Amino acid sequence: MAGLTACSDPATSPQPSGRILPTDPLIAEYEKRRASSGATVANRLSAAPFKTSLQDQSLTTWGYDKSLNGPLLRAKTGDLLNVTVDNDLPEGTSVHWHGLALRNDADGVQGVTQEPIAAGGTYTYGFRLSHPGTYWYHSHFDTQRERALYGALIVEDPNETLNYDQEWVVILDDWLDGITGTPEEAVEELSAGMDMSGDMEGMDHGSMSEDSSSGRPMKHMLMGAESDYLGGDAGDVKIPVHLFNGRPPSDPDTLDGKPGDRVRLRLINAAGDTAYRVGVPGQELTITHTDGFPVQPRQADAVVLGMGERLDVLVTLGDQAVPVLALPEGKTGHSYGIIHAGSNTALSGQLPQTLGGTVLDGSRLKAHESVLLAPRDPTRNHELRLTGSMADYDWGINGRRFDPANPFDGAFKLRLDERVRVTMTNDTDMWHPMHLHGHTFQLADNGARKDTVIVKPRQTIVFDFEADNPGQWLTHCHNAYHAEAGMMGVFSYIH
Repeated sequence: MAGLTACSDPATSPQPSGRILPTDPLIAEYEKRRASSGATVANRLSAAPFKTSLQDQSLTTWGYDKSLNGPLLRAKTGDLLNVTVDNDLPEGTSVHWHGLALRNDADGVQGVTQEPIAAGGTYTYGFRLSHPGTYWYHSHFDTQRERALYGALIVEDPNETLNYDQEWVVILDDWLDGITGTPEEAVEELSAGMDMSGDMEGMDHGSMSEDSSSGRPMKHMLMGAESDYLGGDAGDVKIPVHLFNGRPPSDPDTLDGKPGDRVRLRLINAAGDTAYRVGVPGQELTITHTDGFPVQPRQADAVVLGMGERLDVLVTLGDQAVPVLALPEGKTGHSYGIIHAGSNTALSGQLPQTLGGTVLDGSRLKAHESVLLAPRDPTRNHELRLTGSMADYDWGINGRRFDPANPFDGAFKLRLDERVRVTMTNDTDMWHPMHLHGHTFQLADNGARKDTVIVKPRQTIVFDFEADNPGQWLTHCHNAYHAEAGMMGVFSYIH
């Protein structure tokens, strides 16, 4: 995230009065309290430029181990995960372990929890895995995630009770790097804003190539992408290709199964600006988890995932090949994979252009009783208002855009062992997938346990979390371009 690169090392910078920083002995103390399996799982990642092709177009991008889909990491609850990162990029980098309640000094936010890993440098992350589920990792540096610097992390449950025959980990992404430009160019164009005062009626905003008020070329800005499900404007950025496990629709990924198999789909939305509606046309899905935590099972024809969200669903295979179809919500295009079952391995008919019926997302689910927070009145309340507009591209929280030089300005203070209630109101005309680092929260009225939640325009979301993980924890919109513009803040533990 661009704004964070200017921050100094939290280990050597002046200590903000009373804050529990990543170097505080409490961080190691609380790490020791996490359950341990006694096992260590070691991995190595190399972040580097590499050449590939998409849509018959050669390009150079950045990724882990020279892949459009980073290595799948697996471990079990209680394991110590050690990941050594070799930075072969021409600039600094860091890795965030999205969704995990881990030790603060391993959270991978440069300028808040660590210094960037310098170009040519090496850094090892080490942390205990405290909860099973579907997670992922990605660069938390500038716009690097909008290349291919991400991958899936599956924490297996040694006492798994869910019944299924096999699983498929699916990462969805919206891709533009090297095709229509670079992520940095998109940020620069969007940051100039859009004059919305003119008469836009009758214009085909989705294909506009120029800002009518300024004559400014608009290679990346998307206008007119609408989704009733998301409450209006669906996104800001034109996306030339959508990826399913790093592969475009012209070369779909596949899974081999057999009739009657129950397949667990672990769905991850790694996109920067796109929500995805996912389904298996003609078949019902059973939703079992969101953001790693079990929910009361629900049946649906399709599910919607905001950026950063994960959903686990079950599907039972018939006797023919079926697509797992991902439609960019409110935008054009699609991505998909194919599950082969039975003797007929080819898809029959055309892929549908819509996925209707019962459509759900994580905010509409209830937590499984095994993961409900214990009843308790909040001891700390925070109000977060999501602010900004497309006109000035001035996205922020409580009217404040995150200042990288002063990351604790406007921080939301809390103390250990408090029950924190957050009331989050979206004052903008755009939906925002809001993410909290280092914790999972529970949505109001026994809602799902989550770390990322869709907040629609003019909607208020209320959630609680336990202040049980000391440190300095970012909260931000997981639309990469909104975060770059400043829709970020810090939940700051104090003594």
